[in-house]
Amino acid sequence: MDVPIWVWAITVAAIMAMIVFDFVGHVRTPHAPTLREAATWSAVYVAIAVLFGIGVWLFAGGQYGGEYFAGYITEKSLSVDNLFVFVLIMASFAVPRELQQKVLLFGIAFALILRTVFIFLGAAAIENFSWVFYLFGAFLIYTAIAQARAGGGEDEEFTENAFLRLTRRIIPTTDEYHGDRMTTKLAGKRYITPLAIALVAIGSADLLFAVDSIPAIFGLTEETFLVFAANAFSLLGLRQLFFLIDGLLDRLVYLHYGLAVILGFIGVKLLIHALHENELPFINGGEHVTVVPEIPTWLSLSVIVLTLLVTTVASLARSRRDAREAAAAGDAGVPVVGSAAEPVAEPLPGSRPEHGTPAARPAERPDGGSR
Repeated sequence: MDVPIWVWAITVAAIMAMIVFDFVGHVRTPHAPTLREAATWSAVYVAIAVLFGIGVWLFAGGQYGGEYFAGYITEKSLSVDNLFVFVLIMASFAVPRELQQKVLLFGIAFALILRTVFIFLGAAAIENFSWVFYLFGAFLIYTAIAQARAGGGEDEEFTENAFLRLTRRIIPTTDEYHGDRMTTKLAGKRYITPLAIALVAIGSADLLFAVDSIPAIFGLTEETFLVFAANAFSLLGLRQLFFLIDGLLDRLVYLHYGLAVILGFIGVKLLIHALHENELPFINGGEHVTVVPEIPTWLSLSVIVLTLLVTTVASLARSRRDAREAAAAGDAGVPVVGSAAEPVAEPLPGSRPEHGTPAARPAERPDGGSR
């Protein structure tokens, strides 16, 4: 797929324009978005991504169109998994609801820049070293196994990474929020606020997520342009998606298993492709291994969509069943954790006011930063 430079320029300019529009139209004035606002703009960004894919399909052919949609759906589904961590970060840093949009947008923009670097490095590695597919495939299979073992049972507590701890150690930080400012001056000395630290946490976490998402999408398409576009469009709608489904994340109980299936499938696909491109002398004498046919794009797209559909339906069915059992136990007078009969002392990580106040912070702060 030979993409003219002007197509690259228009695509990058459009993505930058959407980020600027997000900042000017939604983030510059701090506010907590309504469910309707989040749903509307989530639909808008999904529609833009779909229209882009249709354009690829019409002008570049069904093969590349299918590769784009497979990559976009995979990146979007992995982004939903990332939102679990974002919820924990917001709760851990007690980010006020009206400031969360700014943290997400800046963190996403930062992650997009660094992911672009990763994409071009990955493309260069693939072009010059075909054995990289072996590494990508093996890593994705390992990640899939780890994802399946976790199975949504991770600790509901955010752990700061090394980069974040280094930032805290080097740069003076205030304990209180100062509106939507990233820095403030106290007693003649410049400090960064917790808002800036939360931004670093979001950006660095999203960068770590790229470690499995970039190899995954390269397993679906080797076209750098499509990899970049699918990543960009999946990230651009992430802010709106956070506010749309942050109250529903705990209902997607089987999402981790579905993502494990997808990552494992792509890992196998990469290994098969690596065998077809084989140049390693200790494997079949450096000759290509074509006993197993390569997995076509239409099959990849079908497996991804079907897995997500089954995972979502099964998760919602499980959540409804648990809710009915909790209601029945409550009617019978049996205390159920999380039911009205026995209120939960510490709420699940979340950011809506009705979820309660995390125990790690006071119910109200003098500077009005409570949510």
